[in-house]
Amino acid sequence: MKKGVLFDLDGTLWDSSREVAESWVLALRDCPDITKKPTMEQIQSVMGRVMDEIADIFFDEVEPERRREVLAYCMEQENIYIREHGGHPFSGLVEMLEELRRRGYHLFIVSNCQVGYIEAFLEHHGLRAYFDDFESYGGTGQPKGYNIRLVADRNQLDRAVYVGDTQGDYEASRTAGLPFIHTRTGYGQIDAQVPVIQELWELPDVVDEMLMEE
Repeated sequence: MKKGVLFDLDGTLWDSSREVAESWVLALRDCPDITKKPTMEQIQSVMGRVMDEIADIFFDEVEPERRREVLAYCMEQENIYIREHGGHPFSGLVEMLEELRRRGYHLFIVSNCQVGYIEAFLEHHGLRAYFDDFESYGGTGQPKGYNIRLVADRNQLDRAVYVGDTQGDYEASRTAGLPFIHTRTGYGQIDAQVPVIQELWELPDVVDEMLMEE
């Protein structure tokens, strides 16, 4: 039986909000028609949203088409910046990934980010070997629930769980038909009774309990 653990990225495995904000401030120097300069806290407030929503929130001073152009440029520069500077993986990340792999779980990432962002995370922090596959909103143009199901199906998982930190993550897991674990390392609260972890080291035992063979 093939079992998998699928992860959200931002707020679940790491916090890159400071670096994302820094990269956007640099990118927006090339966009004189944009006066807003995002802060780390503002970036945190939109983590997990799809790209069109983020463009509308930050760049509403220009027309919709221009908003998307500016966002695309910011994200292009963001990938370069993150690949060089990285972010802040949460405490115990590597040990948790190693333990899940030791217990026979296949690991995946599904995020609402742009193409290149997951790759930058994996490359900078040397984590590519831990993950079998990943998918993003930028890769498919589809919402997270669709992408969770896509990754589970194309990797032929018999049992799987999704791990995230926001209500949107929980709802996406329900759409995909997967059970959900809420990690309180991140940005959100969950309006549902679900298994909860406070620290990443707790995850392997909770996953064992949820995916135990009947």
